[in-house]
Amino acid sequence: MTTAAAKSLENRNIRTGLMAFAGAVAMLGLGYAAVPLYELFCRVTGFGGTTQRATEGEADLAARMGAAAGGQQISIRFDGTVAPGLGWDFRPEQRTDTVTIGQRDMAIYVARNNSDRPVTGTATFNVEPEQAGAYFNKIQCFCFTEQTLQPGQEVRMPVLYFVDPKALDDANMEGVEQITLSYTFHEAKK
Repeated sequence: MTTAAAKSLENRNIRTGLMAFAGAVAMLGLGYAAVPLYELFCRVTGFGGTTQRATEGEADLAARMGAAAGGQQISIRFDGTVAPGLGWDFRPEQRTDTVTIGQRDMAIYVARNNSDRPVTGTATFNVEPEQAGAYFNKIQCFCFTEQTLQPGQEVRMPVLYFVDPKALDDANMEGVEQITLSYTFHEAKK
């Protein structure tokens, strides 16, 4: 093999090695970015029943849109469970409510720490049917932060929410008469 051919082969090998290294670094970066990107995707689209977070201004706009839509109503069902080993009781004060689409409403959940130690919990949530997640907006929620309960402590925790009137224009929401808001409390990771 000539010197020029050997040099060309060496350059190609270096280029291939650098491209493989760059590909590995890119895959590592995508691996770290996958979870936040997936969470962002779910929040934006409501995928998998992920609810939306709203501001007071968005709630006011939804109320005006809801009034213009004729005050249609929908049933909301509330569900609350705890992960095994948490040592809490957790339930909604009221199992169902009928709300006007676009209007703010409040649900109250009750949690009680039955253990003999302080326990910090965090709530995961979901909405069913899945397509309703894009239209179920929470303004304030205990699920936005961790909750610490002392031994024997019982607390009432509110969720301020509304159903976006845009749901009335979505063919996938046609025939949906009830939305279920579910929470599960887990012990927070230390």
